[in-house]
Amino acid sequence: MKLIAPDYYPLFSCIADKCKHSCCIGWEIDIDAETLETYKNVQGDFGKRLREGIDEMDGTACFHLCEDERCPFLNEKGLCDIILNLGEDALSQICTDHPRFCSFYSDRTEIGLGLCCEEAGRIILSHQKKTELIVLDDDGGDEMPSDDDILFAILRSKLFSIAQNREKTLDERMKDILSLFGTQIPKRSFREWVDIYFSLDRMDDSWSELLEKAKTFDGEPLTFEDEIPFEQLLVYFIYRHLSDMETDAEKIASFAVLSVWFIRMLCAVWQKTYGTLDMNALVEICRLYSSEIEYSEENTSALLEEWL
Repeated sequence: MKLIAPDYYPLFSCIADKCKHSCCIGWEIDIDAETLETYKNVQGDFGKRLREGIDEMDGTACFHLCEDERCPFLNEKGLCDIILNLGEDALSQICTDHPRFCSFYSDRTEIGLGLCCEEAGRIILSHQKKTELIVLDDDGGDEMPSDDDILFAILRSKLFSIAQNREKTLDERMKDILSLFGTQIPKRSFREWVDIYFSLDRMDDSWSELLEKAKTFDGEPLTFEDEIPFEQLLVYFIYRHLSDMETDAEKIASFAVLSVWFIRMLCAVWQKTYGTLDMNALVEICRLYSSEIEYSEENTSALLEEWL
């Protein structure tokens, strides 16, 4: 089995207390069974504190969030008390993995970084080279890819090639991707799409505020001299969500194109509102979009229904 990842993946490491939007705030944090058993056997005052900070119900366990929705083990310096007391190996699997995601195939595992993490977003969006998939690990096994895996690899390679064709504008590339499936962007105005996004489940007040500003936006999409960050976005959405031949490729391609188009429009809203748009702002817009949309299966499905 091989472990495959985008070439920027090795650049990532958690920035811990330097993170403005800690993943230890606002998210339900599950505890896997093996880690739970470890926590139950920790001795002393910290062991007692561990068990007091865990909720168990119907065979599942998670950390009991504080009133401000912080993990009870995220200290006031923004560091994890579990790591400080027990080491990184004592983290629950979800804490170890985040913001990584995995897809499993007959001959390989593919791993990537999620945009809901600001550091992952900075790495992805500032990557200047065309994204390539690299082998991080190879155990020397001789597993053969299935026929479906081979067809999937061909399709995704085609989509990557279109998305990263820098001889064309990004708009042209997105149209080419949709043309591959015989579809096109539905003829709705930006405000109509904003209303659709606003009707979805929302968690972060900052996301709601940005959509509120977008409701009154009557400007044109921004023209970006450097389209590479949005190219990286397009490749990211394809890589993350097109996982196998059983996935509806037309829907995923549509979701990728819609997401990039909508994020570009939100960039125009941001610039009009705040007078400037830099990489930090783009990372924040993408972080909000990712957290609110692609990390919600219900929201993603609702958007695809509106598209198709």
